[in-house]
Amino acid sequence: QVQLVESGGGLVQAGGSLRLSCAASGRIFSSYFMGWFRQAPGKEREFVAAIRWNSGSTFYEDSMNGRFTISKDSAKNTVNLQMNSLKPEDTAVYYCAADLTLSRRPSDYDYWGQGTQVTVSS
Repeated sequence: QVQLVESGGGLVQAGGSLRLSCAASGRIFSSYFMGWFRQAPGKEREFVAAIRWNSGSTFYEDSMNGRFTISKDSAKNTVNLQMNSLKPEDTAVYYCAADLTLSRRPSDYDYWGQGTQVTVSS
């Protein structure tokens, strides 16, 4: 079992930045992919970025690349999402997820956090 707890969400003005963190505990395999997803009201959950725990290889949704940066802190067992130049359309609940395979599909991930709200005001 893997437990994931997100933090760092909040209210920010357009153009601002936020840093989300996902604290992972439990049986974390070094080969796990740790992903960030988001879900806006009335929309499907969508892939944002992922990182491979052992290698640090990163993967991004094309539209997020350049503004969002995913990273990991192995010593703290955390995965971070640095979000810059935020836009109102980035408003969503952001979720951390973990799985042994890399996928952009939420249904492929076995473990999820509870989510953290990010609200970007115009």
